[in-house]
Amino acid sequence: MSGFPPLVDQHCHGVLRSGPAGRAGFESCLTEAHALPRPAAPGASPFDTQLGFALRRWCAPVLGLEPHCPPEEYLLRRAELGTAEVTRRMLRASGISAYLVDTGLPGALLTPGEIAETAGAEAYEIVRLERLAERAADTARDVHAFLSGVSDALHAATRTARGFKSVVAYRCGLDFEPAPPNTSLVRTHAERWLTSRSPGDRLTDPVLVRHLLWSAVRTGLPLQLHTGFGDPDLRLDRCDPLLLTDFVRATEAYGTPLVLLHCYPYHRGAGYLAAVFPHVHVDFGLTVPYVGARSGAVLAELLELVPFGKLLFSTDAYGLPELYVVGARLFEEAVSGVTGEWVDRGAWSAPDAERVTGLIAGGSAARLYGLDGLDGLDGLEGSGGPGEPDVSDGPRTEV
Repeated sequence: MSGFPPLVDQHCHGVLRSGPAGRAGFESCLTEAHALPRPAAPGASPFDTQLGFALRRWCAPVLGLEPHCPPEEYLLRRAELGTAEVTRRMLRASGISAYLVDTGLPGALLTPGEIAETAGAEAYEIVRLERLAERAADTARDVHAFLSGVSDALHAATRTARGFKSVVAYRCGLDFEPAPPNTSLVRTHAERWLTSRSPGDRLTDPVLVRHLLWSAVRTGLPLQLHTGFGDPDLRLDRCDPLLLTDFVRATEAYGTPLVLLHCYPYHRGAGYLAAVFPHVHVDFGLTVPYVGARSGAVLAELLELVPFGKLLFSTDAYGLPELYVVGARLFEEAVSGVTGEWVDRGAWSAPDAERVTGLIAGGSAARLYGLDGLDGLDGLEGSGGPGEPDVSDGPRTEV
């Protein structure tokens, strides 16, 4: 392959503005486990994981250190350089040309605009549905104001954001009723939730979450859905993407792209959904850094069924700028290794391997999210799939 194609990180989060607090804060960003109040098991450092090893392998040279240097040496060098310089180096070393940033997480994080400026790249917002509704609830006087606020916020987001994201897997599980709730039911559940919640409380009502999902589907913008593993707030057995089959079937007529995020360890099931439903796409961002040196094996399993133009690169990076580098380098290593092996044994041609790599790296995401004019992505967009969504009616069809 003549050179690796541009990367579009189709799902990520912000970087901690002030950096992590000491070694404990840094290590807490290397695990999906809750750092507090549980202490780590004796002798179990997050550095001693696939992600920890990959970070020392790929990020140490960005700071001028030898690959695989000891964690103490790495953290000392990081402190010497300072948060701003480390962030600048990492984002620019990642090779990512565009970031699609889920802005729904709390905390002092860099905005999409700040990421773009620091990285010398493009950045776009993905709006998290549950957070949008929670903000509306915090200021609503009554049910009518809440539902109108949600509708207005969704409609406004269609003018600036490139898509929506839902964590229904965390809040309700993916085994939710697939049909859209009627207006009367939505109002009843909204009144119940508003009268029982305190400001800042999370939305866990399944009817209201379904209302958000269907409102987003009606906009036509891509809808990202967390599936598979994550932190202990979820029940993994309720995060299998195959549980979404009826919802996927119900939304097919709308043509709205559904992007199944992460998927592991259910990635083969996600691949099946992408193979048989035209509007389903698959991402494996969170998976890559956590399986580390085994990324190639997981990628090969995804490529068993997923149509090649429907598999999307991402890092799912959050907090540490190193995670963008780790996600990018592990992906490049995995896709080059897998496709290279298939070319060597004659299963694929070299031009096909290069073309498919370009689609997964960024070409398909550029088409899906309408990222026109990104350098190096011309001709990599592939064919098929939805074009620019018609959002003339917005999400106002049901309040």
